[in-house]
Amino acid sequence: MKKKTAKKKKSAGLQKKWLRNTLGITGTLVLLIGMAATFGIAMHYYSGIHSELEAKVKATADFLNNNIDQSSAELYVACSNAASNFDDRSIMEMQFVDADLNLVSTSYGQIPKSVMETSDLKQAIRTGKPAAFRGTNPTTGEHVMAVSSPVIYNDGTTIGVIRCVTSLHLADRQIIRVAGILLVVGVLLLFMVYLINRYFIRRILLPVADISATAKRIANGSYGVQIQTHYDDEIGELAETINDMSNKISQSEKIQSEFISSVSHELRTPLTAISGWAETILPSEQIEPAMTRRGLEIILRESHRLTDMVEELLEFTRIQDGRLTLNVEVADIRSEFEDTVYMYGNRLRQEGITLEYLPNDEVIPEIPCDARRLRQVFLNILDNAAKHGGSGKKITAEMKQEGGYVVVQIRDFGPGIPEDEIPLIKKKFYKGSTKTRGSGIGLAVCEEIVTMHNGTLDIRNAEGGGTLVTISLPIAEA
Repeated sequence: MKKKTAKKKKSAGLQKKWLRNTLGITGTLVLLIGMAATFGIAMHYYSGIHSELEAKVKATADFLNNNIDQSSAELYVACSNAASNFDDRSIMEMQFVDADLNLVSTSYGQIPKSVMETSDLKQAIRTGKPAAFRGTNPTTGEHVMAVSSPVIYNDGTTIGVIRCVTSLHLADRQIIRVAGILLVVGVLLLFMVYLINRYFIRRILLPVADISATAKRIANGSYGVQIQTHYDDEIGELAETINDMSNKISQSEKIQSEFISSVSHELRTPLTAISGWAETILPSEQIEPAMTRRGLEIILRESHRLTDMVEELLEFTRIQDGRLTLNVEVADIRSEFEDTVYMYGNRLRQEGITLEYLPNDEVIPEIPCDARRLRQVFLNILDNAAKHGGSGKKITAEMKQEGGYVVVQIRDFGPGIPEDEIPLIKKKFYKGSTKTRGSGIGLAVCEEIVTMHNGTLDIRNAEGGGTLVTISLPIAEA
């Protein structure tokens, strides 16, 4: 129950981080885009209003300024009439303000007590050029826009200012409406992102959490446990990889357990024989010489067996630790092989097994190798042939040259190897279905030695029965 709670908490933590990061980034982008869009739309509206006000003011001011035959007083009256008779008074107000900033006339008819003094008036009078203002009406507090253009008499005297003023209330309301629409769209977008993220969380984070929990179970010793997955994407591939790893670890653990059991049995058998015969020989004074000799021979044989087993285990640990090294020299590999076959053949003859060497007239060149290590490989292969194929009472051995390789072939005429076990027999600790004594690491050591010589070790069933082992070693270039 605690594990499930921890798993849910971790999964919830990932979900929160994912959602917080994704929604945070998306929300920030939506906010920035919304603000930019709102600002752009506002500037568009204000720019259009400004252009319209400027066009009205400029047209009126240009018309008044071009009447050069009028006197200053007549121009003053014309300006006042132009403001009071302005046609577009429904959408904007036109004013005529004299040089002293007094409101003379307005298109609204009724003249207020004071003029709206904003920066555009003073700037237009001071510079003699049109000026604009957008901001708050200091009298009413309303958001307005104004454009002023000076009216200049022939002698350069500024008579006053023609100004158009309009309220921005409708424009502001439209901008707020657009901003609201953008806000709603942004919220909907965030909601969609949230839903999409929830979907991906279920598709990615939750399966990953299940895979992580199963991987922890495997790490805690539950080898062989499988992840149930229905995904055909990278998540499914990861689950299949972990399932494969779990199976291989389970198989490796089983093989290792069998290896420990086998080695324990292998060590106990010779030790029992040695201690038994020692106990038989030691206390007796009347024991027959023949029995004493037989007991000593058994003790010696079993001691050699123990020594060979310990040496094999030491070789394997060197391989595992990367400490196995080769003393490479150019050697006569044929001579080494023939000596090994001759020596082992005498031993097999005592067990009723014939070891036949198949000579040939080919010239086998010397090759760079560690002769002692290769002799160890030959002996191990011959020993395996005798153990597992000795029932055939015959073993053949030959050496030949094929292309750029020296090829050694050793064949027994026993029952062969089950087809499903052939891919596994060179794996460490693997003994298969055989009941023959052994540690299960001899072939793994042999393959490592052959591989270090840049060669190959191939084991397969021979045609007509038995097992064929082929060792290929490269020939050195001149």
